[in-house]
Amino acid sequence: MLIYIGIFVFKIIEDALGTLRIIVVSNGKKKLGAFLQFLNALVWVLVTGTVITNINKDPLKIVFFALGSLVGSYVGSLLEEKIAMGTNVIMTETSQVNAERIKLQLRKYKITDIKQNNSTLIMVTCPRKKSEKVMAIIRNYDKDCEIITEKVKSFS
Repeated sequence: MLIYIGIFVFKIIEDALGTLRIIVVSNGKKKLGAFLQFLNALVWVLVTGTVITNINKDPLKIVFFALGSLVGSYVGSLLEEKIAMGTNVIMTETSQVNAERIKLQLRKYKITDIKQNNSTLIMVTCPRKKSEKVMAIIRNYDKDCEIITEKVKSFS
């Protein structure tokens, strides 16, 4: 039974490391990404070698490998949400009155606004971790607004 738990746990770790590696590489951290790939490869070799050994006599190893992959994928997604690396730009169109109030609340972030007729397009650049908070502030002043978010590729 211990072998099945080991396969399950190490497969979770492998998949979570793979997800984490993709996150850090997509955010420009190449050296950390390479190190995480090294760890990922080590875990993969260990767990896969364990599963393949006597696979015909113990097919239950395959089930625990697949279950670990399922849970590891989910854990990786949770990790990605918690880490939330990078920068987002949040855009919305609202009235000029609401725009001024929103800009006042969000003044610690980079804000660009474009006034047109009776409305204003606001673009707020903020850390991805703060995106939900920024959107909540915007919705506090304009409950019916449409909000668009984009990941920023480079920001300086």
